[in-house]
Amino acid sequence: MTDKLTLDEYQKLANRSAGAGGDGERRLIVSALGLAGEAGEFANLVKKMTAHGHQFDKKALEDELGDVLWYLAEAATSAGLDLENIASQNVNKLINRYPNGFNQENSIHRTD
Repeated sequence: MTDKLTLDEYQKLANRSAGAGGDGERRLIVSALGLAGEAGEFANLVKKMTAHGHQFDKKALEDELGDVLWYLAEAATSAGLDLENIASQNVNKLINRYPNGFNQENSIHRTD
């Protein structure tokens, strides 16, 4: 087991535990629903820390984000995409949108 992985390595290793969702469109649908569910579990932890006075639980947040990442990888795989390309394209989009880093003015008056 390695401590650090590239996104492509993670995607390949995560795919080893996939399969219950089926193939093709069904796999994409199951991964989308799983991604939404796990993101909701992460949001619920943050809500409990913010609104209910629960203690900050870094490990629980990490576990939920790991589940989000797994479903994200599954969604990408089922769509024939790879996470490293998705990450690169997203960062390039953000650099183009906010060349000097985020600022509210550029956010309000986006041109894209």
